[in-house]
Parts: sequence; structure tokens; C-alpha cells
Amino acid sequence: MEMKQSMMVDRENEGGEKEKGEESSQENGRLMLADGGVAEKGGPKVNSGGGSGGVSNGYPTSTAPSPKEGAGGVPAGALRTLVVQQTSLDQPRETWSKKMDFLLSVIGYAVDLGNVWRFPYICYQNGGGAFLLPYMLMAVFGGVPLFYMELALGQFHRSGCISIWKHICPIFKGIGFAICIIALYIAFYYNTIMAWALYYLLASFRPTLPWTTCSNPWNTVNCLRYLSTDSNVTWTNTSTSPAEEFYTRQVLQVHMSPGLHQLGSVSWQLALCLLFIFTIVYFSIWKGVKTSGKVVWVTATFPYLVLLVLLVRGATLPGAWRGVVFYLKPDWGKLLSTTVWIDAAAQIFFSLGPGFGVLLAFASYNPFHNNCYKDALLTSSVNCLTSFLSGFVIFTVLGYMAEMRKIGVETVAKDAGPSLLFIIYAEAIANMPAATFFAIIFFLMIIMLGLDSTFAGLEGVITAMLDEFPQLLSRRREWFVLGLVCVCYLGALSTLTYGGAFVVKLFEEYATGPAVITVVFLEVIAVSWFYGTSRFCADVHMMLGFSPGLFWRVCWVAICPIFLLFIIVSFLAFPPEVKLFDYVYPPWTTVLGYCIGVSSFICVPAYMVYHLLTAKGTFKQRLLKGITPVPSGPHSDIIITHAV
Repeated sequence: MEMKQSMMVDRENEGGEKEKGEESSQENGRLMLADGGVAEKGGPKVNSGGGSGGVSNGYPTSTAPSPKEGAGGVPAGALRTLVVQQTSLDQPRETWSKKMDFLLSVIGYAVDLGNVWRFPYICYQNGGGAFLLPYMLMAVFGGVPLFYMELALGQFHRSGCISIWKHICPIFKGIGFAICIIALYIAFYYNTIMAWALYYLLASFRPTLPWTTCSNPWNTVNCLRYLSTDSNVTWTNTSTSPAEEFYTRQVLQVHMSPGLHQLGSVSWQLALCLLFIFTIVYFSIWKGVKTSGKVVWVTATFPYLVLLVLLVRGATLPGAWRGVVFYLKPDWGKLLSTTVWIDAAAQIFFSLGPGFGVLLAFASYNPFHNNCYKDALLTSSVNCLTSFLSGFVIFTVLGYMAEMRKIGVETVAKDAGPSLLFIIYAEAIANMPAATFFAIIFFLMIIMLGLDSTFAGLEGVITAMLDEFPQLLSRRREWFVLGLVCVCYLGALSTLTYGGAFVVKLFEEYATGPAVITVVFLEVIAVSWFYGTSRFCADVHMMLGFSPGLFWRVCWVAICPIFLLFIIVSFLAFPPEVKLFDYVYPPWTTVLGYCIGVSSFICVPAYMVYHLLTAKGTFKQRLLKGITPVPSGPHSDIIITHAV
């Protein structure tokens, strides 16, 4: 850590006046000896040169060494380092009530809807069991080091994603503002998916689930219930299942919108569902981590209970083995394809979630000496294992559907994303015994998975703004959170229209992905190359008592930047073909998508220009000031001193 102030403690007491001054300067603090001794206040004044184990400001040491050795077992007259920890005059920072609150919050953030619908689909699409090899390699060399880095940064500097940059590399402060805008974009569409799940949940409280029959007002003539028990039914290319029509024509009502150019009216049912979701979110996070840390005990653990119940149920269904074989059967030839490695890198990155400001915010409420290294390994391992487990939950049911329809699993599993949950899985549940019970717990699980990720995303923004503007917002947290939730609700209105599903897909593909990967790329460059790996490792050593090994250093300096650059270049070289249902996104939507993505990232160069224009001195001095960090510690109150 940088030296903040230096003091010389004389061997001899030079008089009562000096002694009194030293006493008052340490009135609200304690003196910690670098060799392990702690000087506590309240003992008799002892001359430091007298070999009686004290220092001249009146703090006796915790041990009584021999006169030959001097204080703390150090030979008399040797140079010693004293660390003075002063009591901060600022309001103490909020902390987690329990360590488990923090762990569950991080797990709840990392384990989200993508673990349930995205990982299983990508796994079977990219070689089944063979995909696990690039997935694990990308996790070990890319995802987990980034995860560990963010937890350590947040815990050491105890700041949100905006104010932390003055302690790392001030000119990169725009990264924090970009992260906050990206988090808002996510809140605009992510919570709408929970509103869909809530609609399904409410519709499940009836003896016959509404997506099991074709006799409803929203059904068309093409609706066909097709299972092996329906021997007189012939499935054609124009046929649609009752589950698909319930999702597209009753919940989303996309048939009433021709596309993004004409979204149509807002669905009042979905608007009420989303209002309820945001009400839960507000009362879960309005008081800070003290309240959200309690809520995650339910929202982070309940999905695991449901996953286990669904896994046991799925494994007992006829044809389940077909789905498992299809899920895990390795196709080693796929590993020669670049697409597989791109998908593995993107999946582990978005699954663990570095770069969204959440890990920085959560870790900033930890005790300074909390072992964030173990936390990073534990939570990232739980996240990856959950993704793997979800694959069994999904594919045992897909195997059952294939068995019932007498078709291949690949035909059933052609849909990805929300359609996998809201059409295929919902239809499978509807054809099980005790369908109502399984539908209720399944859609409750979807809501819970989404809720704790929303808690985390908004807490990242709240922490960032409160740390950046403490005088304005620290005493008005509840009102600020209310304003933020209202902004998110208003921003989400476009996703509640008849064409809202098209907006959700646009945001998902363009607004967050490329922007946040580019932001994290700059973040790891700023920390590893500008702030310096040696300085960062020294910070970790001060917190944990040990420095990160060579593996972590190499990952932060070289492998992680290459890992992120690989994803960025692949996205630019192979832009995704965006399609939803039968609607192919026209070229102008691609331009719109890139504009939304750039609107957040533009904060980074904009702040660099602003910083260089407003700083004083020559251009060289301004630039030097922009890359010189302001020292910080556990509370910016550690002073390293050298004394004889």
C-alpha cells in the first residue's frame, strides 16, 4: 500500500508538550506493529528507548519482550514498521449480517435463468459431453480469475463501480458509468421474463392447465394436441401445439404486432404482473444488504429444491434416458469448430457475471479480512455445477416428450431461450401426473431465479451511486431506490407491448453482450497494466495474508485480456442472426441494436476526454494524474510509518 504519512518516534521522550501532541493525534485510534504486536490504549506511558516494550505515545505493546530484543522481539535499535489505524470520521459502511448472506447473494446473482435455458441448449448444440472440455478451460483460465479479481477489488477498496476508479486508474472512471447504464438496460427486459413466468404461475392455479387444450378463445384451427395416446392425430408442418399458442397468442400476443416498427398497445395483464415483480424487488433492496441478504435465503435456495424435485420426477419418466444420452453424447469433431470455443467463452462469462458492478458492490460490504479467494472458488464452482445439473432437468423431460411423440430428441429441442421453458417444458409438465403442482413449483423457480439476479443488478447501481454521491444520497436511500425502480418500470413498458418479445430479444442480443465484454476488457487492462499486478497482489496480501500465485498473475495480465478480446472479435466477425418465431429482424434493427450498445460504452471515452479537459497542468501532467491512483485501504485510514 502507498505510504500516506510518515512519522518518526524518538528514542527519548522530548517533553510533555510533544508527548501530549502525540497522544491527541492517536486519541481515536490504535497502533498496530508490523511484526504482530498491537498497541492498545490505556496503559502507562513508557519510554520506547527504555526497552520496556512500550512506545512514547503511551500505548503499551501486547507482549513484553526482553530488554535485549526490544519491542516485539526485534533487536533494539533496529528499524521497525508501525501501522497506525485511525478511526474514520465518515459514517461506518454497512456490512453483511452473516457470511452466508453474502455467499447466497453471489450464488443467487450468478445462477440465473441462463443456467436453466441457455447452458443445456448450447451444450447439446456444441458436441454434448465434448463441450464440457472447452467450457471448463474457459472457466479456469478466463471466468474464475475475473470473478476473483472483482471480489478482491470490491473488498479492498470498499467502493461501488464508479468511485472505485479513483483508487485504481481515475481516467477509466467512465467504466463505472457505462456499467450502470448496462444494468438499467438489463432491468428493462430481464424482469419482463419474470412477468411472463408470473402470468403462467397465476394461470396454473386450476385443475386443467390452460395450455393443454385447443378449445380456448385464443386457439386457432392449426392447434393440435399431439401425443402417442392420440393415435388419430396427424402432425403437419403448419400444426401448432396448445402450449405454443398459449405462449404466443395469450401471454405475449405477438400475433397483434407485425414487428419492431409497430409494437402495438401495452398488455395490461403483463403490466400488472411486472408491477408486482418490481414491488417485491423494491421492498427487498430498499434498506440495503441487511434486507436483501435475508430475502436471498429463500430466492437462492428454493430453486435448488425445485431442481432436485424436477430431476427426480424427470428421471422416472419414460424416455428420460434418450434425453440424457442426447445431452451428454460427445461429438469430439465439434471441438475443431471455432464456434464451440466462442460459445464456451461467452457462456462462462455471462454465467459468472463479472463486469456488471455486482461483485464489486457485494464484496464492498464484506469485512476487510474476509477470505474472498475461497468465496470466488466456492461460488463459481456452485454456478458451473448448477448449469450442468440443469441440463439433466431439461433433457430428461425432452426425452420424455420425444418418447411420447415418437420423434427424435433433436426435433423436440429445436427451440432455445425462453421458448424452451415456456413452450416445451410447460407442455411436458402439462402431460405429467400432478401437472398443476409441478407447474406451480416450476414457474415459482423461474421467478426466484430472476429475482435475486435483479436484486444484485440494481444493488450494483445503488451502491455505485451512493458511494459516488454520499452527501446527496446516503440519507435518502429509500427514495433513490424508489426512483430507480420507477425508471426501470417505465423503461420496461416497451417490452410489455404486443411486440414486446421482439424488444426483449433485441436488448438481449445487442444492448448488454458486446458492451459489457468490452467494458470488462478495459477493466482488466486498467487493473493489470495501469494499476499494476504487483500492487494489486500486495492489496490482496494485506487483506488475506497471502499473495495470489503465478497462475492468477498470468491470467490477469495476459490470458483474461486475450479471452475477452477473443469474444469481442468473434462477435464482430460473426454477428448473430437475430430471429424470433417467424419474424426475421430487418437490417435497420441491427443498426439500432449497435446504437443501444454503444450508448453505454461511449461513457468510457467521453469521461477520458472530460478528465483531460478539466484537470490542471500541462497535458503530460493531466495524463499522469489520470493514471495515478489515490491510495485507499480498509477505510482509507491505514498509515504506514517507519520508526527506529
